[in-house]
Amino acid sequence: MQNTPAAAPPKTSDEIDLLALLGALLDNKTVIIACTAFFAVVGIAYAMLSTPVYQANAIIQVEEKSSGVGSLLGNSELFATTSAAVTEIELLKSRQVIGQAVDNLKLTIVAEPKLFPVIGSFMHRRFQPTPDQPVASALLGFGSYAWGGEQLDVFQLEVPSAYQGKLLVLTTGENGAYTLSDGDGNELLTGKVGEAVATNGFKMQVATLVARPGTDFNLVKRARLTTILHFQRAIGASENAKDSGILSIVLEDTRPNYAKDILNEVSRLYVRQNVERKSAEAQQSLEFLTEQLPQVRRDLEKAENALNAYQASAGSVDISIETQSLLSQIVEIEAAISELTLKREALQRRFTQDHPSYQALMSQMSQLESRRNQMLKEVGGLPETQQELLRLTRDVQVSTEIYTQMLNKSQELDVMRAGTVGNVRIIDDAAVDTGAPVKPRKALIVVLATLLGGMLGVAIALLRHALNRGIENPELIEQLGLPVYASVPFSKDQEVMERSFKGKSSHVQGSNLLAATNPADLSIEALRSLRTSLHFAMMEAKNNVLMISGPSPGVGKSFVSVNLAAIIAQSGQKVMLIDGDMRKGYLHKLVGREPEPGLSALLANTHTLADVVHKSEVEGLHFISRGQIPPNPSELLMHANFQTLLDQLSNMYDLIIIDTPPILAVTDAALVGRLAGTNLIVTRFGLNPVKEVELTVQRFRHNGIEIKGAIFNAVQKKASAYGYGNYGYYQYEYKSDAK
Repeated sequence: MQNTPAAAPPKTSDEIDLLALLGALLDNKTVIIACTAFFAVVGIAYAMLSTPVYQANAIIQVEEKSSGVGSLLGNSELFATTSAAVTEIELLKSRQVIGQAVDNLKLTIVAEPKLFPVIGSFMHRRFQPTPDQPVASALLGFGSYAWGGEQLDVFQLEVPSAYQGKLLVLTTGENGAYTLSDGDGNELLTGKVGEAVATNGFKMQVATLVARPGTDFNLVKRARLTTILHFQRAIGASENAKDSGILSIVLEDTRPNYAKDILNEVSRLYVRQNVERKSAEAQQSLEFLTEQLPQVRRDLEKAENALNAYQASAGSVDISIETQSLLSQIVEIEAAISELTLKREALQRRFTQDHPSYQALMSQMSQLESRRNQMLKEVGGLPETQQELLRLTRDVQVSTEIYTQMLNKSQELDVMRAGTVGNVRIIDDAAVDTGAPVKPRKALIVVLATLLGGMLGVAIALLRHALNRGIENPELIEQLGLPVYASVPFSKDQEVMERSFKGKSSHVQGSNLLAATNPADLSIEALRSLRTSLHFAMMEAKNNVLMISGPSPGVGKSFVSVNLAAIIAQSGQKVMLIDGDMRKGYLHKLVGREPEPGLSALLANTHTLADVVHKSEVEGLHFISRGQIPPNPSELLMHANFQTLLDQLSNMYDLIIIDTPPILAVTDAALVGRLAGTNLIVTRFGLNPVKEVELTVQRFRHNGIEIKGAIFNAVQKKASAYGYGNYGYYQYEYKSDAK
């Protein structure tokens, strides 16, 4: 006993969806490749034509602060929480530094040559000026554009406030002359190179102008604050490594020298500002000490006088060893307290009493005062003479110590103020690598553009797949209870023939019958299988009349009708083909006959049957064209003459095939269908959705007509349809190799 093969496991809906999506991508591979190639070309063009951006870079070192007032304030920076580098970066990008650079370099004046769109920048930077040709010739007759070598240096430009930030146009003339106009072409002033011109609130002086006569330059006078804010954003500054004190400042621009000059100027001004700031701190401390020195000097003289007077009145008195020890300690503490008092007064000028530095200093003073008070209690146990002598001697020594310290520090600050160098210095001046622009990153742009094109192509493919609701699987038709008698593959030969006669006049000579010109075509082979199916399907029909209709125009009813008639006639039967579409029928073009006289003339009793019946190139196939287009096709089909005609032809022919208009457009097919014994509809692959086919069947049923089956026409081999089986058995061509 043989084992029956196991049935293949059914595919889940997820698997089918994935296969359908993959198939949709394969079916639209041309669109995907085209989109990808287009975006890749655009990316390459952009990378090649876009203006390169260069980066200027400078290095500045920020050393540990050595403030001129450190001798007075001590190490108060221990309580700071902000990084020194962050502070210096903010100072470097301050309006004081950037603003001075804007003024020195006249950065509020923006003067650029007017370049031709898209390719102008590419041509301008590729031009190499020579002594014989300093400026490039105008291309394509566009003389107002700059094509290479043009230079403009505006020494002065002042405009009314209403024109700040507005585009102005400078047009060169002969012999260094120029004209300044607004954006609308209104002339504002005229002048010559080197001359200062002032007119109606405009002041201008051009230092250098190299260009062909008629060349335009774009000028903009920006507001000073706007320019400062722009460069504050444009200049980047960062610390190379944490707590390294090495700052890197960068500026990007399409003009490398322009960016380098700006960074050098900003670096120079920043260093100078740092020196001035340190010098100002030393000057402030010096002024404070200068104010205190006279008072300390007076206190010293007063203490000395008091000591001398006491010794004179009391006679020669010596300080004992014990008293001398106490005196040294008290003097040391008093000197420390006095020094802290000076620091406190200096701190009060800079901080509030809640500042951590101030609180720490007060804590130190409190400890020293506590020790001093304790030692003064010990002095109370000495003889009165020793106590007084110790007090007076202490005052003299403390005042002398304080005066000496302040005098020394005053001299130090004076020297420091004169030789202040600051705590920042330039390590590397600004430099630009003109051989390696930072933008555009050509390889990255091309890759991203290509990926974007590919993603767009995939999106278009999936969108087309999602929006295409046309039937691509004949099983969907059969699920409506409508058997599919044949799946007819798409014929390229038929498409070529139809394209050749469409748009021409009704009078077409020559046959366009595919069954005669290419009988081995796959679509004709499919119609042969339909011929076999119809033989059995029509055995129980009430007559030998076959009506062929469809849901909508363009499904291929005429193609199926005429070629099916030819194939049946080739089998030895007598077939009558009638063009029942008296509105837009074109069967006469397919068989190469004249449209008139035809069915409309026969039904209107203007011609006889013998007048309208035409023979075709296929033996046994006769044809009745639509005739002259009548104003009332439906009324003619409803007339008894049409029934009489069918009865007469049924006795004369083995099969009558009637091609009718689409049922969803007009009612002609319903009129013919009631008289036919067999009715078929043609649906087109990817065109008619399921709802449309369902509505077609319902429309016929409402008119009492039962559709026998459907013909699935123009089936294409699509990857998205794999797994459905709608085309698998039409992939093969099987014919003789003999020519």
